[in-house]
Amino acid sequence: MALVRRSQNTLFPWISDLFDEFFNTDIFNDVPAVQSSVPAVNIKETDKAYVIELAAPGLKKDDFNIELENNVLTISYKRQEEKEEEEANYTRREFYFTEFKRSFTLPEDANLEKIDAKYKDGILEISIEKKEEAQTKPKKKISIK
Repeated sequence: MALVRRSQNTLFPWISDLFDEFFNTDIFNDVPAVQSSVPAVNIKETDKAYVIELAAPGLKKDDFNIELENNVLTISYKRQEEKEEEEANYTRREFYFTEFKRSFTLPEDANLEKIDAKYKDGILEISIEKKEEAQTKPKKKISIK
């Protein structure tokens, strides 16, 4: 995006080109100040459990915080990085913050004592087992006498 627009009647067209070139360089475009986004989430139900899959590539399992309070499961992460580059006559310092928080109200048939989480290949998977009485039982064949 050019900050200075060029008109057809410009007396000195090179000035517009100079501004365009200067303001479109990477020094102004590649500095991520604060990034806040919501990762994609899949929720699926099986016969025995509920499974929440959260896409979060590039993170470590230690970055996550998973809490359960009053039947509400909260997944969050907060990451802060600092990057410093030194050249001959200047120092460039960047800060990078990423934060996310999402909560899920668990259904009544969720067994709050049996919740497991694992992180692999950029996917955080949380499995919430259903209570025994809520699990689908296999079909039973009844013989006729």
